[in-house]
Amino acid sequence: REFKIFTDAGRVCRPLFVIDKDPKSANHGNLVLTKELVQTLEDDREILAGMDPEEKERAELGWKRLVKLGAVEYVDAEEEETIMITMTPEDLENHRLLQQGYTLPESGPEDMNKRVKAAINPTARQWTHCEIHPSMILGICASIIPFPDHNQ
Repeated sequence: REFKIFTDAGRVCRPLFVIDKDPKSANHGNLVLTKELVQTLEDDREILAGMDPEEKERAELGWKRLVKLGAVEYVDAEEEETIMITMTPEDLENHRLLQQGYTLPESGPEDMNKRVKAAINPTARQWTHCEIHPSMILGICASIIPFPDHNQ
């Protein structure tokens, strides 16, 4: 067993949504980010608009609040190897439905530009994190490329 603490100044971390893993929670298996938290983000934006830059730094509002409340977690490359990441909240819901025995409807070829989705792995028992956006899996630099998932 190893306990590693990395404190490099240049350590690359990326944000991910956290999935509630507490079996006693009513929100178990869902994103910690709820509609109420999203509404507080809207309220925080209005509050932050009237603050000076120094107050904004000290205030734990907006993104800082999401991190403090555990809805968003920064994950580094080492930790990323030991967590289960789903691409979208929709994939999380589809996985839950499959575990409950439902069959998902097949999507037809009606939309040629829809996102190509990988088949859901039925052996995955529990997801721990969710991508904020599917393109973020490529990293910060690659995510600013227009249409990174459409190549020739």
